[in-house]
Amino acid sequence: MSINLEKWDVEDEKFWESEGKKIANRNLWISIPSLLCGFAVWLYWGIITVQMINLGYPFSQSQLFTLSAIAGLTGATLRIPSSFLIRIAGGRNTIFFTTALLMIPAVGTGIALQNINTPIEVYYLLALLSGFGGGNFASSMSNISFFFPKKVQGTSLGLNAGLGNFGVTTMQILIPLSMTFGLFGGKSQTLINTSGTLIGKIPAGTETYIHNAGYIWLILLIPLAFAGYFGMNNIKTKTVTPNLSSTGKSFAMITGLLLIAFVTAVAGLYLMLPPPIGLGLLSKWIVLPLVIAATVYGMKYLTSGGLRENLDRQYKIFNNKHTWAMTIIYTMTFGSFIGYSAAFALSIKVIFGFSHIMTAGVMTHNTINPNGPSALMFAWMGPFIGALIRPVGGKIADKLGGAIVTQWVSIVMIVSALGCAYFMKAAYASATPETVFVPFLILFIILFAATGVGNGSTFRSVAMIFNAEQAGPVLGWTSAVAAYGAFIIPKVFGEQIKATTPENALYGFAIFYFVCLVLNWWFYTRKGAYIQNP
Repeated sequence: MSINLEKWDVEDEKFWESEGKKIANRNLWISIPSLLCGFAVWLYWGIITVQMINLGYPFSQSQLFTLSAIAGLTGATLRIPSSFLIRIAGGRNTIFFTTALLMIPAVGTGIALQNINTPIEVYYLLALLSGFGGGNFASSMSNISFFFPKKVQGTSLGLNAGLGNFGVTTMQILIPLSMTFGLFGGKSQTLINTSGTLIGKIPAGTETYIHNAGYIWLILLIPLAFAGYFGMNNIKTKTVTPNLSSTGKSFAMITGLLLIAFVTAVAGLYLMLPPPIGLGLLSKWIVLPLVIAATVYGMKYLTSGGLRENLDRQYKIFNNKHTWAMTIIYTMTFGSFIGYSAAFALSIKVIFGFSHIMTAGVMTHNTINPNGPSALMFAWMGPFIGALIRPVGGKIADKLGGAIVTQWVSIVMIVSALGCAYFMKAAYASATPETVFVPFLILFIILFAATGVGNGSTFRSVAMIFNAEQAGPVLGWTSAVAAYGAFIIPKVFGEQIKATTPENALYGFAIFYFVCLVLNWWFYTRKGAYIQNP
């Protein structure tokens, strides 16, 4: 079988059963672990920063939340060009190349973490490079959408995204375990605070190998790069990649478009982050739209020839009102999942790992809570459930319709967010915050589960609303905007914790979920909707 498929019609039942299904499934099962590693490298700062606190690294909580936020913003911005890479460079070329790029931040992180005195600026740069993993989702989803017929789009995209999202859980389980022994050599460091893994607490005074958090991913990334190069396919048809270039030229085009996104992301961070890292001139709510617009227009006007024509054709999705409606709705589901995944572990550590004590009329939040839960024991549960249930959400949506499922998901997310806010407020005003940890954790797991079901249902809606040529770019674009949740949520949590009002973050998110509920009802579930329950 040729790497480049020139005949591909999965809506033809005979072709699908005789040839298409086997090829599609092979590409899917290489895509899933590649995407898993992308999520892991993108979001591993949420776990690494917890261990930095446990080891006494000389950084503030605000700086550590900023690491996750930088990775979140860069990964989201890289999703914008990644949304359009399949038509330009082909699926096999794109997935192989972007998976191989993950080795750069993985190795860099391993090196930096071997020295407790590595400057914070080095970690900011590595967090920036971790954005490679965030960008991969858009190209991966766009690619898989072309391999499967509409009748199983909810299931196939749910599998790719859901099992790919297991990168978050895999990372949250694998990194703490890998740090317990010297798998890659190097000097150990000594815990000054209690740490843990999913199987129990690790007492202060224990030796740990934090640098394994970076190196461990090479065990998966190296064989996956070979699998992508030799086992995946480019679909060289009119609706997918009609003008496929050589492999080398494809890599060059991918690099050029990703560089544009890197430049706009860095510029946005410089305008937004406070001195000495940035200028601190503009609010994140102003900077993010500017970064998105600069990336979209930069791709359009800094390219030429066939590449520019290709982008112009795909940019037609922006003339469709459903692109914008689904972008907002998808942000509710995936944006919440990815943002909470990035912030959950550090939030548990900061809110429940310290006792909040009134001293001389002032509430203090820096006394270590010896009875506090280990963030590394519990943080994996929410993302695990959210990822596990995503394919189920796709299957339910294939039977009941995407919009109806999304409507119920919106309601569950509103109620869960308000409940989490209540217990978060109680914890942050208590000398014994662990007493409300269980209801907080249960509600947050329900919130994660709702985001997973909603992810599956929105995939179904996109597949039914848009035609074959537009569905892939729309999936990529909506995931790009939604991925800014990985920046917004850690950033907002960090700001509100600094202001001693962490519950306000979840109140704000609940309001946004209500807006999405109304939007989904207006466009897709009310009587006379534009498209009835796609």
